[in-house]
Amino acid sequence: MAAMPGLARVALAVLVLFSALPASLSDDLNSDAQALQGLRSAVGRSALPSWNNSTPTCQWDGVSCESGRVVELRLPGAGLIGTLPSGVLGNLTALRTLSLRYNALTGPIPDDLSRATELRALYLQHNSFSGEVPASLFTLKNLVRLDIAENKFSGEISPDFNKLNRLGSLLLESNDFSGEIPKLDLPTLEQFNVSYNKLNGSIPTKLRKMPKDSFLGTTLCGGPLGLCPGETAPTPAGAPGSQPDAGGVADVAGSKKKKLSGGAIAGIAIGCVFGVLLLLALLFFLCRKRSSKARSTAAVEKGHDLGMAQLDAEPKGQNGSAAGNGVHAGAAAGAVPAAASAAAVAAAAAAAKSGGSTGGTKKLIYFGPMAVAPPFDLEDLLRASAEVLGKGAFGTAYKAVMESGAAVAVKRLKDVDLPEPEFRERIAAIGAVQHELVVPLRAYYFSKDEKLLVYDYMSMGSLSALLHGNRASGRTPLDWETRSAIALAAARGVAHIHSTGPTASHGNIKSSNVLLTKNYEARVSDHGLPTLVGPSFSPTRVSGYRAPEVTDIRRVSQKADVYSFGVLLLELLTGKAPTHAVVNEEGLDLPRWVQSVVREEWTAEVFDQELLRYQSVEEEMVQLLQLAIDCSAQHPDRRPTMSDAAARIDEIRRSSSDRQATESAGGDREGDEPSL
Repeated sequence: MAAMPGLARVALAVLVLFSALPASLSDDLNSDAQALQGLRSAVGRSALPSWNNSTPTCQWDGVSCESGRVVELRLPGAGLIGTLPSGVLGNLTALRTLSLRYNALTGPIPDDLSRATELRALYLQHNSFSGEVPASLFTLKNLVRLDIAENKFSGEISPDFNKLNRLGSLLLESNDFSGEIPKLDLPTLEQFNVSYNKLNGSIPTKLRKMPKDSFLGTTLCGGPLGLCPGETAPTPAGAPGSQPDAGGVADVAGSKKKKLSGGAIAGIAIGCVFGVLLLLALLFFLCRKRSSKARSTAAVEKGHDLGMAQLDAEPKGQNGSAAGNGVHAGAAAGAVPAAASAAAVAAAAAAAKSGGSTGGTKKLIYFGPMAVAPPFDLEDLLRASAEVLGKGAFGTAYKAVMESGAAVAVKRLKDVDLPEPEFRERIAAIGAVQHELVVPLRAYYFSKDEKLLVYDYMSMGSLSALLHGNRASGRTPLDWETRSAIALAAARGVAHIHSTGPTASHGNIKSSNVLLTKNYEARVSDHGLPTLVGPSFSPTRVSGYRAPEVTDIRRVSQKADVYSFGVLLLELLTGKAPTHAVVNEEGLDLPRWVQSVVREEWTAEVFDQELLRYQSVEEEMVQLLQLAIDCSAQHPDRRPTMSDAAARIDEIRRSSSDRQATESAGGDREGDEPSL
């Protein structure tokens, strides 16, 4: 019984300790609340009305708490304006996720953020932060995701990023970083992007596994961007020039040379005989080809006699809006065979007409990798079978199938009266654009009377045909994932075209110029064609994609391209074709019709009926609609750049996939907490 007073004293101490805990927790939450109020006073006085004393701190917009502390602060697109103050965010010492993306924050990142040592996800993209990345940021050893893209950060990328050895995402694109990328060795890095910075030099070895999209808009080299000057491709083991086996050439002393065996001598003799036979076969083939060429010349003259009228006929069954001006816009709707091989007759007549005249070449001029080893020549194109794909403002497109079975798309230009030197200069600028999201110009043919362009053939046709070609009950709906992926690929393709020069533009963005692979991956086509037409050119139809400030289709700015892309986004979201005269009984064009609906409120009336079944991504659909409205603003200065548009679509898609991952697995990119 004597021990009881001791036990009583222990119990009393425990009770005192637990009674003190709520007060301690309350003090911590009060400190967090004061820090948040400091943030509101500095950058969000009118943007955060719920942050007041009448509402509990943990119920404020964007605030999440655990165990009496603020652990998440998410204020994307909240209208925050100004410079983040010092002595505020650093007081949120339990913070694990901070998202201030899509605001108008300026100045540097405050140094005291280093005190938030529990921070695991930091999202500051799409602001106007400037200066160098502060050294204090590299003390946040728990960071798993860091996104500071679309800001104005400058200076070199610090090698101190290596201190953040738990990073899984490091996104630095669209800033003003300069110099070379340091040798980063981050073992858990999965997402990395430094596109559209002033970077140069070689991509570090550890980062060469990243996709090409991670380095767009820079002058970097190596890895996915190809060999740097002076670099050589690694020699595979066992290939000529690789390291021989130790004792396969010399003995232990290294002084005795290996002698040729009888079998080796016999092999050499047989090889020589085979080489002679191969040479004779080659000579025979060249003689046959010369004879074939003579016969082909007669066929050319006969083709010229057939006339060109059949090529000017409107292809049967082609929808004007679906066919448009794309390289092969009508493929998905069913191409119609042309009488007597249309592309072949076009090329034949061109060759015949230029035969005795000046200002013409009798061969295809290639661009890109095909210039090294052309897979076919003009003779092959003459013999190809062809079918009409579509007829547009700049000419008629054909599918040409070679005797080998290979298919290409051939566009026969019209209304092009440029002299040959000027045509060559302009076509060279078009052919120089070689990018995975842009349908490349492979070759061209020029004569006084005919101009042909050769592109890759895209078997799935155009986005226009996919959206509007068949709305019957048996149609497979075009889902949100596919539409948003097409939007992102098209945006990145156009952004790359813009990155090739300050005045570089596509000039004719529309859904019939967005072509699809078998996997529904989008590629931008027909870029630069307006630069080839003469002053007398006038489109037969008024395009619903044209920016209001464009008076001459030959001079389209990058901001005008953004307007056209905004209309394309509206077409993806609404399912309505802007090339129609009107989109409703009031006679409004597509951008004005959408704005008239949105002005009332965000309603389901705007979106395509096929999209309404995907209610889980309604927020992302609204965000993409807002971007489309921004891009199609009447005043050019109010439109974003194409790189901005691409980054915003990428962010929207990430939010969508993260939300779906959260619903199924309980974790997301900006969700509860990054997986470690």
